[in-house]
Amino acid sequence: MIDKPLADTIALVTGAGRGIGAAAARALAARGAHVVLTARSSDELETVEDAIFAAGGSATIAPLDLTETDSIARLAAAVSDRWGKLDALVLNAARLGTLAAVPAIDQRELAQVLTLNVSAQAALIAAFDPLLRKSDAGKVIGLTSSVGRSPRAYWGMYGASKAAFETLLAAYGDEIENISKVRVAIVDPGATRTKMRARAYPGEDPQSVKPPEVVGERIAELVAAGFPVNHTERVAG
Repeated sequence: MIDKPLADTIALVTGAGRGIGAAAARALAARGAHVVLTARSSDELETVEDAIFAAGGSATIAPLDLTETDSIARLAAAVSDRWGKLDALVLNAARLGTLAAVPAIDQRELAQVLTLNVSAQAALIAAFDPLLRKSDAGKVIGLTSSVGRSPRAYWGMYGASKAAFETLLAAYGDEIENISKVRVAIVDPGATRTKMRARAYPGEDPQSVKPPEVVGERIAELVAAGFPVNHTERVAG
């Protein structure tokens, strides 16, 4: 039986409809957190919410497109009105885009990838920073990829977005280190059994890589145990 170290904790997970986001939401709820689930698909969110309720946890769904104008501001206002704080923000939502050589990158698609993977993440940090500061120990955990630090052929679009995302998170961590209790972590899940992974590696046996629950459990552990500012790690398995 898992203890409830996150009782009275409010956590928000983006991209919570499936994969790592869903697994993180379930793991956080199992430890007692009330989890706000966001993703574009209400059907997927309802499935995750049902699983959390069935396991004795609590959650609220908030279907939205993070790239739509004012969607993030509306979400932050709703969280503020209901709970007045945010204890954990898990930045998981991301778009892979088409794997292509840099000269062949479609500029419209590049803009779309950067909008979700970078601009929306900056907007989330800005919108929820005041609520994170109201927590006794606010935590921001961003999911990244090794291609953000080690460029790889045909991964230029996604890798560039993750490099920018990491820079944003690390800069934010430095900025708030000495003026708040908010702490920032960057987590590279490594090879994980997700739909994004299946798109990127269509010939791979999905059973050869770890399930998203391994990463979700690690995220919940970090939220429960805490970590130093600008903590980075790669999830083994």
